Amino acid sequence: MKYKFASADFTFPLLEHDKVIKLIGLLGFDGIDIGLFENRGHLQPSAVFGDAAGNGRLLREKTDDAGIVVADVFLQSDVDFEPKAINHPDKEIRKGVRDWFLKTLEYANACGSKHVTCLPGVCFAGEDYETSFVRAKEELAWRVERAKEAGLIFGTEAHTGSVADTPARAERLVREVPGLTLTLDYTHFAIEGIPDSEVEPLIKYASHFHARGAAKGVLQAVIGENTIDYPRIVEVMQQVGYEGFIGVEYIWMEWQNANRVDNISEGIQLRKVMEAAMK
Repeated sequence: MKYKFASADFTFPLLEHDKVIKLIGLLGFDGIDIGLFENRGHLQPSAVFGDAAGNGRLLREKTDDAGIVVADVFLQSDVDFEPKAINHPDKEIRKGVRDWFLKTLEYANACGSKHVTCLPGVCFAGEDYETSFVRAKEELAWRVERAKEAGLIFGTEAHTGSVADTPARAERLVREVPGLTLTLDYTHFAIEGIPDSEVEPLIKYASHFHARGAAKGVLQAVIGENTIDYPRIVEVMQQVGYEGFIGVEYIWMEWQNANRVDNISEGIQLRKVMEAAMK
């Protein structure tokens, strides 16, 4: 099984978006992961959603010209996790975030993506974990149904600081929400010192995958310091029949000191490591 690779547009935030699209094509990637990140990144949902379908079609033209496809559209409604979390206690905030998700589906279909991602929500101060978790399940179940109606695959990214901040919690979430899949990223567990062996059972639930170097205490590391066994990940992907893209997701921002890596060189190296493991 030879997997297709995508690179995130937010890997190159200092470059104009049109040039990012061309660069990803020139680097030999098959696809691009689009970040719709409010207050961060090239494409702001508040601007894009003014004409979701039209802007999606415009993106499709640009990616076609670059010889790549949109592998995933990733919605983050705020740069911080809590203010616009999908499981926010405020019903009006949840309604607004739902509206943006529907716009994301419209945009994804227009740009040719088959996959969309959002975050799973957080545990809010002042209420117990279970209350936040149950509300997250309800919101994710609603999104699964809307994505299905739109003919799209929906994944959520279990991450540090979320209701799915451990492999066990992530697996519980996906098992208790029928049809939910994971946009799986080992780095959110590696930074906490959680071994690959505990994360590996999640691969069977994955529909999209994020890859970059990481280690305990380091969300983004150079290949020489990376502790995640990516050849083993490829082996398990092939065993369980994983069919999605592998998104090489290096980022460049001050958060978690993620601005200290040569994203082009590290991305190329990691892709070669994973390609070499494919049978």
